[in-house]
Amino acid sequence: MSIIGILAYGSLIEDPGKEIKPIIRARKEGITTPFSIEFARSSSTRDGAPTVVPVANGGNPVNASILVLESSISLGEAENLLWRRETRKECSDKHYTRPSAPTPNKVIVERLRDFAEIDIVIYTKIGENITNLTAEKLADLAIDSAKAQAGRDGKDGISYLISVKRQGISTPLMPDYEKAVLHKTSTSNLEDALSWCRGNP
Repeated sequence: MSIIGILAYGSLIEDPGKEIKPIIRARKEGITTPFSIEFARSSSTRDGAPTVVPVANGGNPVNASILVLESSISLGEAENLLWRRETRKECSDKHYTRPSAPTPNKVIVERLRDFAEIDIVIYTKIGENITNLTAEKLADLAIDSAKAQAGRDGKDGISYLISVKRQGISTPLMPDYEKAVLHKTSTSNLEDALSWCRGNP
């Protein structure tokens, strides 16, 4: 049976989800994504927070990990688990079916064969939806999400940015994005910016 891995970058590294976490048998670090990513999507499940997604223009390859799954997990099962995690349908009987006509808001599970010495590595792809992408716009989205319910749940844009930084991920827009958040909240670090947002909903 093929060895299956999940290419993790963004929130998936620190939070693989309640279904995937128990079946991770190893983590392969020091991986670089074979595509560029950027903060180019406003996530509806995070009250509009900016998240990193693969991009056709701009961005850059970033640090990633491969979550190597237990050998008993089939490719189909792995795709179901990853899709459910990304669509907030964990612990359901929902199954992934690749759409015949993908749209920017559809989560697609892609495959990489013989990548980083793993037989099959899967990852999710979803479209960009932030137009006229600037650091200022990202900061506004992150702050708004941190003031909303997502901020209280730790699912907001500032918490996400803190997590991405902790993983050693950097994109071209990220330094100015962080500076804009700090400037708009009159704070000196992201943790204080998050606290400010929670105190000023």
